[in-house]
Amino acid sequence: MSQRMQQGQPMIVMSEDSQRVKDKDAQDYNISAARAVAEAVRSTLGPKGMDKMLVDSMGSVTITNDGVTILQEMDIDNPTAEMIIEVAETQEDEAGDGTTTAVAVTGELLKNAEDLLEQDIHPTAIIKGFHMASEQAREEIDDIASEIDTDDEELIRKTAETSMTGKGTEVNKEHLAQLIVDAVRQVTVEDAEGNNVVDLEFLNLETQTGRAVGESDLLEGGIVDKDPVHDNMPTEAEDADILLLNEAIEVEETDVDTEVSVTDPDQLQKFLDREEKQLRDKVDHIVDLGADVVFCQKGIDDLAQHYLAKEGILAVRRAKKSDLEFLSEVVDAAVVSDLESATAEDLGFGDVTRDDEDELFYVEGEDAHGVTLLLRGSTEHVVDELERGVNDALDVVAQTVSDGRVLAGGGATEVELASRLRDYADSVSGREQLAVEAFADSLELVPRVLAENAGLDSIDTLVDLRAAHDDGDVQAGLNVFSGDVENTFDAGVVEPAHAKEQAVTSAAEAANLVLKIDDIISAGDLSTDKGGDEEGGAPGGMGGMGGGMGGMM
Repeated sequence: MSQRMQQGQPMIVMSEDSQRVKDKDAQDYNISAARAVAEAVRSTLGPKGMDKMLVDSMGSVTITNDGVTILQEMDIDNPTAEMIIEVAETQEDEAGDGTTTAVAVTGELLKNAEDLLEQDIHPTAIIKGFHMASEQAREEIDDIASEIDTDDEELIRKTAETSMTGKGTEVNKEHLAQLIVDAVRQVTVEDAEGNNVVDLEFLNLETQTGRAVGESDLLEGGIVDKDPVHDNMPTEAEDADILLLNEAIEVEETDVDTEVSVTDPDQLQKFLDREEKQLRDKVDHIVDLGADVVFCQKGIDDLAQHYLAKEGILAVRRAKKSDLEFLSEVVDAAVVSDLESATAEDLGFGDVTRDDEDELFYVEGEDAHGVTLLLRGSTEHVVDELERGVNDALDVVAQTVSDGRVLAGGGATEVELASRLRDYADSVSGREQLAVEAFADSLELVPRVLAENAGLDSIDTLVDLRAAHDDGDVQAGLNVFSGDVENTFDAGVVEPAHAKEQAVTSAAEAANLVLKIDDIISAGDLSTDKGGDEEGGAPGGMGGMGGGMGGMM
């Protein structure tokens, strides 16, 4: 409740349930919440990062070290913490990888900003300094980055391997990386200006359990994980006309409930005959269209199945909507919503084959632009984590092919950026200089955490890295497996420049957004989930980090 004295009487301007935290308390509260999120994921960074087990309210278990997945699955109940989660989501959308780096650097920026606030440096000066450092860092990244030939398959494959390392794919990462590069090549086209454009919408990702990861495969076309609706149907069709149907091949039902009194068995037979004729007419229309294969999103009546089998037509029911939409691109067909109005032009053309061992249909079109990456693994948890890692690698390869710039990994880029930002800070006047130096210190969190997660001494590692960069080795990074400082670019640890630029920009903007807040006013409990009654212990009596974050800390 907020009050002002007016003529000796308090004037109420906020409700009794409202809460307010101002100035230093508000800054402390926000920085603590943001740092808690960052510290929750930093142990997952790098090839030696650890995994998190996340159990939701329904008992479903997710095991992963993917930063954005961890933050999305956690039951976070704090407005500031959710702002930091947006950093990870933005990084995932824009770059596909580097989510943990972006969030960890955000937390470190706020930690160093807190030290500057303790020295009575105004938040405005810190915000300006962080912004200047961010802009300079982007320029330096562009200068450090190496231009690559997008036809250099080996180097692009290394970016995929770097992205997947530490995500449960080490044993088969060479095989998977090659599949990813081949898949991206298949869906890459040139625009009017001659630039490479990767259209990942034409790449379908499917998973299957019970097989080894090394048996994952790339298929030119789509797959349908269904069985034929009738045992007497063919299971394969070459040069087939394919109908994609989003309408049930069943007896049409009325929109209202009706009751019919039947006094004569012949009347009942007429009803049955009428229903049979409806189904026969639907099948006859499919035959007249010339369809050899029918993929139906909805149901197919038992009698219709019999008629289709007699006509030698392969039919599949309850196909996923996403599968039909993808197949429409593969076989160049329209998804038909009204069978009666369908024409032969709506049909697609391609080959349909059956894999009886995996119980899958493979559908390949003529000059198909769409491809399917079939990921296999022993269990659901293995396949789920594999899918997350491959998704990140696909985005990374797509960015590399489109952008054409790469950087050395293993903390090499961050150490070089920190060194250059410290030189840049000497040219900055005023208190902003301290903020630029703090920004440089924050970037060095990445090699420090990489060393910590590998069981190495982070201070010794950072000293060795700085020494190597002072000697002019711009690409000197940490080999987390041997503990040595080496040229990570030559060692095959390669990252896309765009992802690094996005991580630095997102971290700086998120930190500035948090620092700019000096007053928090809540209409009730400071929580994004109003369902609970728990009271927190944040500064100023405000709600704490919520049940999810409280359990995490």
